[in-house]
Amino acid sequence: MPISVICPECKARFSVSDHFAGRTGPCPKCKAPITIQKPAAQTVTIHEPDAPTAPSATGRAPTAPFKRRDKAVQVSSLAVAAGGALACMVAAAILPRLFPPTATGEITIPSWLLLGGAFAVAIPSVTLGYAAVRNRELEPWQGMDFARRAVACAVVYALLWGLRGLLPPEQTAEMWQWFYLGPMFVAAGALAAHVSLEIDLSNAAVHYSFYVLLCSLMRWVAGLLPL
Repeated sequence: MPISVICPECKARFSVSDHFAGRTGPCPKCKAPITIQKPAAQTVTIHEPDAPTAPSATGRAPTAPFKRRDKAVQVSSLAVAAGGALACMVAAAILPRLFPPTATGEITIPSWLLLGGAFAVAIPSVTLGYAAVRNRELEPWQGMDFARRAVACAVVYALLWGLRGLLPPEQTAEMWQWFYLGPMFVAAGALAAHVSLEIDLSNAAVHYSFYVLLCSLMRWVAGLLPL
């Protein structure tokens, strides 16, 4: 391994073979005698990595990633949503008294009232469903941002339920017919939840199905056919 040498007289720099270590010879430029010093052995020290540290006030970047803490949906919002869902069920139970059955035993409720009930139950359904199936890797929507998104999703849900009511009875009378109609409604509802609330599509389908379950339960409480 060559040895780097600096002449003490003329400051010339040159390299010689390590075979000349410890010998004295003339500088190739100014001919001054130079003793070739044997280079000191270099040692390499391997340090252990620093232990993970938390961020400090000094601003030094931590050696470990920040620990993410899941921020849940506000408990007050969930309590209000649960109360709203219960209120919708109580209102559905009162409807048969306001609109008593006809001579044939059939209960006739105005379409506008049914659509209003579909929207009324959609708000708590969207809120409770969002708390259950939202993406835990993302910060939850809160405040007015969530309110606007929840109302938009609820409107789509209510319109889909209203569209279901416009289908001819002969196309929805049998349960097996919903094996063909159901996936179309679930796909539209899941897309609405995915776009408005940023829920994964699979979870968004569960989110919409929860709303359909509540609406069917309300119809059953009111003495109507569930679907």
